[in-house]
Amino acid sequence: MTELRTTALRTLTPEDWRLWRGLRLTALAEAPGAFGSRLADWQGAGDREERWRDRLATPGTHLVAELDGVPAGMASGVPGEHPGTAELISMWVARDARGHGVGDLLIRAVETWAAGTGAAVLTLAVADGNEPAAALYRRNGFEDSGERGLMPDGRPERFMAKRLPAAPV
Repeated sequence: MTELRTTALRTLTPEDWRLWRGLRLTALAEAPGAFGSRLADWQGAGDREERWRDRLATPGTHLVAELDGVPAGMASGVPGEHPGTAELISMWVARDARGHGVGDLLIRAVETWAAGTGAAVLTLAVADGNEPAAALYRRNGFEDSGERGLMPDGRPERFMAKRLPAAPV
């Protein structure tokens, strides 16, 4: 018998900084190779309420997905570097929530936000070797753009992109 699980999304504001902080620190500890930031960058002197609030005040959308009422993933959508683009950043799904549609839900929500801003393309960067994430993105219509880059710590990353449907008028 298949267990029925419920998912929900929550859009965060700076007031939700404690929730974001908890998920972000867990993500950085669990998957250090997936992010440009390091856990140490957000601990000690970097672990300040003002910094967490500022992160959630940046333009864009900041989301937490819940699985059966428990925070299980996060993602942000921010304006892209080029006109007509948006970027998916800070994507992470808790290990025990993987395979339950949490990642797909977060991606769709960021796509909807991006299309609503008029973006025609949603981009993202994925660390080389992070094949589970790349497979999730490909399953959701992203394609390798052919562009390569380096993460802040010098590790290679590749860029992926997805064309978005025009937002309804």
